[in-house]
Amino acid sequence: MQILLLGSGGREHALAYKIAQSKWCSQLFIAPGNGGTKSLGTNVEIDPLDFAGIEQFISENKIEILVVGPEKPAVMGIYDYFKERKPGLIVISASKEGAKLEGSKAYAKEFMIENKIPTAAYCEVTIANIQEGIDFLKSQKPPYVLKADGLAEGKGVVILNVLDEAIAELKRFIEDKKFGASSEKVVIEEFLKGIEFSIFIYTNGKEYKILPNAKDYKRIGEGDRPQYRRNGLYLPCSIRR
Repeated sequence: MQILLLGSGGREHALAYKIAQSKWCSQLFIAPGNGGTKSLGTNVEIDPLDFAGIEQFISENKIEILVVGPEKPAVMGIYDYFKERKPGLIVISASKEGAKLEGSKAYAKEFMIENKIPTAAYCEVTIANIQEGIDFLKSQKPPYVLKADGLAEGKGVVILNVLDEAIAELKRFIEDKKFGASSEKVVIEEFLKGIEFSIFIYTNGKEYKILPNAKDYKRIGEGDRPQYRRNGLYLPCSIRR
């Protein structure tokens, strides 16, 4: 089968590594790929957000399976786009509706509340109710957790120990649009202490396969403190990104 994998990061490298081992894979293309994926397939210079360009490549190369690695194409509706235009193409991605759980932290919180899934107390803040957000911060004990609502390439979460700093950061998120449109809405969450990990599941809507869980190690400093780099030295920092 002719397979096109979208993305260029470590996640896509891992996917390419396994896909290339499949007896069903006759040719693997990675768009745009990275230096490591060169040995696993053919890198092609296509932006994962260029749906028209991807469609043209699929037609010209008789692609049978499209695997979507990054979140943003899914949030933008790549699954729906190709299901409408190329119904015979197998698209491995969440639909636009399903991807809202990843693309909007406020939507994910609302989904959890509606479906009685335990989650931290929170406040959804925009420019219209920024004072409500400040009042919520004042009602919380440190540390204070601020999350840009939209995708921010893993940099949209800030944890601060000082209230004044948290209020100033909230204003930077919303008023200064620190993360562009992604931080026009902010989720302030109650801080929960514990081990953070992710569970990955592949599903076709009927069956599912649970993959191994993974942990993102952000706190690498002495005493398990996050750090930032200045003049070649790593120094303790109250902000975790």
